[in-house]
Amino acid sequence: MSLPRYKVTMLALTVGLATAFVGCSSNPKKDVVDTGPKSNEQTYYNNAMKSLDRGQYGDAAKALEEMDTYFPTGQYAQQAQLELLYTKFKQKDYEGTLALADRFIRLNPQHPNLDYVYYIRGVSNMEQNYDSLLRYTSLKQSHRDVGYLKVAYQNFVDLIRRFPSSQYSVDAAQRMKFIGQELAESEMNAARFNIKRKAYLAAVERSQWIIEHFPQTPQVPEALATMAYGYDKLGDKATSQQYIEILKLNYPHLVKSNGEVNLRAARREASWVNRVTLGIVGRSDKADISSSESQNTVEKNAQSTEQKSSLLNKLSFGILDRSDREVSHEPARADESLYDSQRKQ
Repeated sequence: MSLPRYKVTMLALTVGLATAFVGCSSNPKKDVVDTGPKSNEQTYYNNAMKSLDRGQYGDAAKALEEMDTYFPTGQYAQQAQLELLYTKFKQKDYEGTLALADRFIRLNPQHPNLDYVYYIRGVSNMEQNYDSLLRYTSLKQSHRDVGYLKVAYQNFVDLIRRFPSSQYSVDAAQRMKFIGQELAESEMNAARFNIKRKAYLAAVERSQWIIEHFPQTPQVPEALATMAYGYDKLGDKATSQQYIEILKLNYPHLVKSNGEVNLRAARREASWVNRVTLGIVGRSDKADISSSESQNTVEKNAQSTEQKSSLLNKLSFGILDRSDREVSHEPARADESLYDSQRKQ
């Protein structure tokens, strides 16, 4: 039985196209021949520095990578690796930055600028925790994955332990303080969820972790209130009362007149009118004032740096016109004297 003419035509066209594609894919690509360095090491380095000064990070990275390839033991080898580390960070290639940092630490364990490498490694992990959306909004990263923040925190711990007098240690300590608040808020957010689903033991454990590991964070009052509330729900009235007594001494506004925990005040939850109007109307300023009067010094300082969101920020659910309340994520460049001494040679 013969096929209709149009089917024969379609079959022929299909076979012909398939053959053409196979033929094209089988053509070998022309090999790129490496002709070696196009200039000496000094010229490569000077060109890279000029590109860096102009903010042309792509050109700088290309020159520095060629230096790393053609002059791995040259006069500027280690310096070029440091420059490339900084350049990759400026290109927001954080994975590349981390790979270069790990390699530099492994190959140059006694380098005088090793503290800078530890520092930029921590900042890179910190940056990886913020995706393209969160970077431009006031949405809380602490309510999402904080894996890279934990790694960054440990990076800064390593830096301060190994180089306590480093010029980067002060900035690292500030970043650790910020990360600590983010990690505490992440645990507190999980505790709130556990309270909502009546998993009181899990909520107590999350809150206890905050008090043990980050006792100077603003989440401590809510953590204490959650523990008092959780133990009461678990039937452990004695332990619950102990935490209520602590709240009475330190945060009396979190205990109601009848002796019960005011969990809503601990969370600083607004009224339903305030929530429906996206925070525009119905906010209780008196509660905020009484709360701020009873907070410790660290929490007062944290609250004083927090700016109120604008109307546009509230109406756009925190996406537009955010206030920059976070620490700066831009790292300092390595010691400039090191660069100047190399350039003068």
